[in-house]
Amino acid sequence: MGEVARANPNQLTAGRIHDPAGDCCAGGAMALGDIISPAADYDNFVSADPTAFVETDQDGNAMVHLLVENMHCANCIKTIEQTLRSNPAVMDARVNFSTRRLFLRWHPEGIDVTDLVKPVIDLGYPLTPYNPAMMKSASSEENARLLRALAVAGFAAANVMLLSVSVWAGLFSEDMGPATRDFLHWVSAMIALPAVAYAGQPFFNSAAAALRGGRLNMDVPISLAVILAAGMSLAETVQSGEHVYFDASVTLLFFLLIGRYLDSAARNKARSAAERLLLLKAVAATVVLPDGSCKTVPVEAVTPGSCVRIMVGDRLPVDGVVATGQSELDVSLITGESLPTAVRPGDNVFAGTLNLSAPLEIGATKTGDNTLLGDIVRLMEAAEQGRAKYVRLADRIAGFYAPAVHLLAAATFIGWWIFAGSWQNALMQAVAVLIITCPCALGLAVPVVQVVASGRLLTKGILVKAADGLERLAEIDTIVFDKTGTLTEGRLDLINREEIAPGDLDLATRLSRHSRHPLARAVARAGSGPGPHLDVEEIPGEGLKTIFKGREIRLGNRAFCGVAETAASEFAPGPELWLSKGDGDAILFRFRDRLRSGAKETIEKLKARGFAVELLSGDRPAVVEELAQALGIDTWRAQKTPGEKVARLKALSEEGCKVLMVGDGLNDAPALAAAHVSLSPATAADISQTAADFVFQGRDLSAVGEVIQVARASKRLILQNFALAFLYNLIAVPLAVGGIVTPLVAAVAMSSSSLVVCLNSLRLRMDGKNPTR
Repeated sequence: MGEVARANPNQLTAGRIHDPAGDCCAGGAMALGDIISPAADYDNFVSADPTAFVETDQDGNAMVHLLVENMHCANCIKTIEQTLRSNPAVMDARVNFSTRRLFLRWHPEGIDVTDLVKPVIDLGYPLTPYNPAMMKSASSEENARLLRALAVAGFAAANVMLLSVSVWAGLFSEDMGPATRDFLHWVSAMIALPAVAYAGQPFFNSAAAALRGGRLNMDVPISLAVILAAGMSLAETVQSGEHVYFDASVTLLFFLLIGRYLDSAARNKARSAAERLLLLKAVAATVVLPDGSCKTVPVEAVTPGSCVRIMVGDRLPVDGVVATGQSELDVSLITGESLPTAVRPGDNVFAGTLNLSAPLEIGATKTGDNTLLGDIVRLMEAAEQGRAKYVRLADRIAGFYAPAVHLLAAATFIGWWIFAGSWQNALMQAVAVLIITCPCALGLAVPVVQVVASGRLLTKGILVKAADGLERLAEIDTIVFDKTGTLTEGRLDLINREEIAPGDLDLATRLSRHSRHPLARAVARAGSGPGPHLDVEEIPGEGLKTIFKGREIRLGNRAFCGVAETAASEFAPGPELWLSKGDGDAILFRFRDRLRSGAKETIEKLKARGFAVELLSGDRPAVVEELAQALGIDTWRAQKTPGEKVARLKALSEEGCKVLMVGDGLNDAPALAAAHVSLSPATAADISQTAADFVFQGRDLSAVGEVIQVARASKRLILQNFALAFLYNLIAVPLAVGGIVTPLVAAVAMSSSSLVVCLNSLRLRMDGKNPTR
């Protein structure tokens, strides 16, 4: 990311902020007047100063994040993206189905963002600059509006239904005359019509915006059904007719709003993990000035090199290095581990983590959206905004759905009018068809599962980078592991400590503290090394030497310490250091790469589940064989170059294997790209550079089993959701066309189908409590 131009959140007061996790297919509730003319929407957008929210990437291209209103189905996404991409300056335009967030990237030369998005606003999709601080309050406001509309519809439905019972009773007796019946009809009209006008706003406003833009969404048939039922009832009342349907119109809205509210609440729980992460960003930072005084500034004002003070209970606003102080941090955001991590001067720390124990001062290294938290958000959003094959399938189906619904309703009306001879009855059956065919369940089948899966994996420290990664991962049958940094941590430990005299270990420790070589650091961790400071000289590629008690002490390789090859040949191969004190034989220090936590258990579980497991490494055969035997991996290959690893993966692919490559994201990038799907352990420093489809934080290799389980469960739930959506339509549509389903029953059925799909998707959260399958 390049430099970011940011505005104070107060700049947004001229615009309107809506919940980014609001409705996708079902539509969102909006207050009266939210949907205004496209010209006014454009004026509101311009007045919100959107240019202040434009960012610049590393190549100098402009980009911005916006919230899209009135987007209710997959066809809306297609319309918005195609409209923006028709402009030659636009490089990338992606709409997140679940969060209503638009990401736009374009060549900035001579192009203003307000002119770029005007065609979208003219289509009836108001846009507002993205402000994460407003998300929570906007979501609460959205739900409150839905609840108010639901309460009005419920009150009206209960009272109109009581009046309708009286009318129905009078039809079967001669006690009620026409005047009494007409009076009760007028009372019902006075209750129902204002209720319909208020409670129907979520549907009417959305439908009006769609029609002004020359398009259709699924709120159009719903609004048409409600208005026709109420309008026909009013006409019957004026003409002193016997049959009115005020009870059906308000009760219909009541059930539709119940479904919409519960649907919105379910998707708010499953909202984008990336959006929730942004709420962890600190809004201010305490900067230590050169004179020692402190000043609180907006976090956007902190620049690399600044000294930032972190008090207990504060979240870190920037990435940096601890300068002074020792404390414990809650780093579960980064590693997925619940245990706090101790930090001291020199340790790297990251934005979004929580300071638990004592004040710290850190030197800022990365700020703003360049922090690790910003990297994670971008990776998560890239995965959610992509187009997996199941999403593309749902998009294609939904694209034909709205026209087909209106044609089917029209055919139902004509058919019933011709064969039944009653236009009132024909109209009611057409209304039932309009309502029951809303494809909310189909539109929600994939996005809700993707969002829930991404959120669950994030809690385990696993980031989803590829939009179709979960789908490809569900297909694998072979898993290939790299060795260093994957099955092992890439951190060497001293393994023959018991063979070394304590005095020799302390002496070697005192020398090794003067070097950053991995073997020297392993020695430093192994001993205490008390004593006065030593004047140590480091010989690059050889080792360390000093004068101690009149003798030259050396710590380094065999030749540097004067050890003959024949004398060293009896020892097992592996990393080594020698300590020469000038008074006899040199002392051997042997090392081994630390096995990653959970590696053996993970390999055993994967083999038990039927996966073929293979080890590919560039290390020496003896070391690779020893590791393979320790982990129970039967197939292994050593001393393989990156090109040879790619060739092996291609050979497996030609044999029909679907391969998951688990390797370091930087060293094994060609192999990761060649595999069917890839997973990489990553440090905070290289998380944004890895070539893998998934990145897991922390030391535990059990993340491999977790991500495979989630992928398979996601595929199973998506297919179940498609099946539920199609089964619903297969049963409901013929019943509606055949006159068996009333508009009220249609409303209940349509709302229930959406809720079933959402609740079925949320099972993925509970699936984590079950044993790995």
